[in-house]
Amino acid sequence: MRAGTSSTQDSRPGRGLTWPWFLVVVIVYAAIIQGLGALIGVDTSYSDSQFPTTESLVRNALIPIGASIVFAAAVVTWLGWWREVLHYRAPVRRWVRWVPISMLVVALVGVNYGHLADQSLSLVACLLVLGLFVGVGEELMFRGIGVHVFRRAGLTEGKVALYSSLVFGLVHISNAFGEGAQAILQALIVSTSGYFFYLCLRVGGIILLPMLVHGLWDTSLISNLVGDEPQASVGMALIILLQVTLIVVLLVKRHKIEPVALSRREPVTGPNRSAA
Repeated sequence: MRAGTSSTQDSRPGRGLTWPWFLVVVIVYAAIIQGLGALIGVDTSYSDSQFPTTESLVRNALIPIGASIVFAAAVVTWLGWWREVLHYRAPVRRWVRWVPISMLVVALVGVNYGHLADQSLSLVACLLVLGLFVGVGEELMFRGIGVHVFRRAGLTEGKVALYSSLVFGLVHISNAFGEGAQAILQALIVSTSGYFFYLCLRVGGIILLPMLVHGLWDTSLISNLVGDEPQASVGMALIILLQVTLIVVLLVKRHKIEPVALSRREPVTGPNRSAA
């Protein structure tokens, strides 16, 4: 997968992966999820719920996403990037810490606890595992492999954030196979979420933080969609409100993300470039 490897890539340990090949990896990743879902999935067209039963959640989501985690981990292992993927050195200003803090708080508050109390223990347990799987799998692929592909190409932190978030959003268009045109809107929303998770990575300096935030965020959202009768909660409104608020705040303050010491420097070349 080493095609047109740059000098920046040559100076780092492990194999090189250019962005066109990364897109190929992402296509395979999405094909695993969608293909397994189609192969072993349960028909839920009879229900308004996305996951009306434990079996549907396991076969339509848990197993396909679990397989995608194995694939992503295999790619990182083949590349020899584990040390690089697990830790990320790109400091931000202190106020950016409120991004993961606010997302964690709202995700925990936003879980539809009342609705989950009416579901079977097995369904709730599988939902929690699904949230964990989504957080681990998607962050490993996009904030792990994706972010480092663009960073190794010598891009600024702003472009690293933008391109990795766009790819993260675009891959969700694959959901159009099951959800129709609304998947396009979902892809746009997911792209903004991808930027938030990228900031979580920078705040924590370790990929475990965006994995945790992402997993809880999706658990909170999916908690409204399980069971025979999906039920939206006030927590869903809180999640939407925070999403909109973060978009506005980050659009306004996008030039004030870098630490002052870095933002006043002349741009530098190589993997330590930072100009979000």
